[in-house]
Amino acid sequence: MLRILTLRGSLFISSTISFSVFAQTKQLFEDVTASAGIDFRYTFGDRSYENILESSGSGITILDYDSDGDMDIYMLNGVYLEGISDPEGKEFADFTNELYRNNGDGTFSEVSEAAGINNNQWSMAAGALDYDGDGDVDIYLANYGPNVFYQNNGNGTFSDITGKLGLAGPETLNGYTKWSVGVAFLDYNRDGATDVMVGNFLAFDPEYVSPTSPEMMPHPAEYRGQATMMYAQQPDGFFKDVTEELRLSYPDSKCMGLTVFDYDGDGDMDIFQGNDHQMNFLFRNDGNGNFDETGVASGVAVNDQGNPTGSMHGTIGDVDGDGLIDMLVTDLRYGALYRNLGKGIYEDITRRSGVARVFSGKGQWGAALFDYDNDGDLDILAANGTAEELVTQFPLLLENDGKGNFTDVGAEKGEYFRAKRSGRGAAVLDYDNDGDLDFIVSHLDEKSTPALLRNNLENNNSWLGVMLIGETGKASAIGTTLTLEAAGNRFVRVNQWSTSYLSNNDPRIHFGLGEHKKIDALKIVWPDGQVEHLTDLEVNRYITIEQGKGIN
Repeated sequence: MLRILTLRGSLFISSTISFSVFAQTKQLFEDVTASAGIDFRYTFGDRSYENILESSGSGITILDYDSDGDMDIYMLNGVYLEGISDPEGKEFADFTNELYRNNGDGTFSEVSEAAGINNNQWSMAAGALDYDGDGDVDIYLANYGPNVFYQNNGNGTFSDITGKLGLAGPETLNGYTKWSVGVAFLDYNRDGATDVMVGNFLAFDPEYVSPTSPEMMPHPAEYRGQATMMYAQQPDGFFKDVTEELRLSYPDSKCMGLTVFDYDGDGDMDIFQGNDHQMNFLFRNDGNGNFDETGVASGVAVNDQGNPTGSMHGTIGDVDGDGLIDMLVTDLRYGALYRNLGKGIYEDITRRSGVARVFSGKGQWGAALFDYDNDGDLDILAANGTAEELVTQFPLLLENDGKGNFTDVGAEKGEYFRAKRSGRGAAVLDYDNDGDLDFIVSHLDEKSTPALLRNNLENNNSWLGVMLIGETGKASAIGTTLTLEAAGNRFVRVNQWSTSYLSNNDPRIHFGLGEHKKIDALKIVWPDGQVEHLTDLEVNRYITIEQGKGIN
């Protein structure tokens, strides 16, 4: 069955396809959105799909806001904007972000108003961190317009303290409203305080019409960019703009995602910036408070054809089991999978790995490298859809053979992968704490509903989940590298949950362990350089490790 819905400036196509061969097969991934009580509806401010703000979507943040051990879900939303949205879109003027509290029984309750974070700006992404080290999770909202910082009061509510911190951002950049699309946290200078890097996109002029294709929304290349900004936390808690002094100022860059990790293994945090139709940036921390842009030299600036594409975000993980952290960068062509060769150099294996063939023509946005079947290697989830026209695509689940070669298995793993949607944000979580990874995707399409997919894994593979608390709280543990050894096999993970377009994953590090029933050793390299070793750990449980204090 094919349905066609014409929207001004675009053609919307959605498909429902019958796969009778799978009719009697139990769904590994089961859509439980409705039964879980998630009734969120996304809006892009009106009913016509005409500009790049509307096409960009919004993200999802996974966090435990009430510290009860269950992962909650914060869904970001668009809203009617005077002068940008069509007048008939005023019915969407009161749409807000929504916070879904995990009830611990497989259901969620929407509590954003009671929590005080039912923000109704146009929100793109939300970073969750314990910036003040008091044990609970705060929220930093990246918006089209002023950003907002919510401090967790420790009683299920939040307070807006943006003014006290200096994190609203400038009113305009390059002459137009500041448009923030993401945030990354790191202690770039190792002073013990969490610093903040805010990714800004482009200088959106809502009046601009493309002279070459006036019937379509303008291409991103037709706009000027907006500088990504670094804020250093001061002793009094205020954040100072240090972008210029750190050599990070690129006023015309068009950031879509920021990923923090130690890509060259020298002990300090570096930053990957995925750019839209510009070469990507890789900012190498020199350890002395400065950054050098090394994207071209490292091999991650362009795709395997030497072209800059519509990059979304850097998703990191060891895809081939060699202990080095590789990177998947989704885009609107066929993506880029960069294999880490060591010493800060990458090679593009997108075609050789099978990723290019499956990704081609589908338009990837949110993505994850995650071990869906707990067999020890990282598989790929991709939320897909086109940009300039609202055309739906199949979401993808690619299975890793353990050596970094991928095969599309989505259609046999769940009905969700057999129906076309227009995905944007995607986040991985274990919402039912059963040790296998679930996921949630936001959509910008006719339904505008998210999809929460429960993993019904029934194999006997083992797993381990780890929550890290650094010297000054969870935020100071971002970028920690964990190396787990079991019966001579080694598994490496990085503590970085902001690795998906506009979205943040479950903050717990997840290891699938296959048939291993015992963990021989776990090595932890904290961002400040401290190294700890734990031995003889049990499997199939969640543990919390506090720096210098072991398991608590």
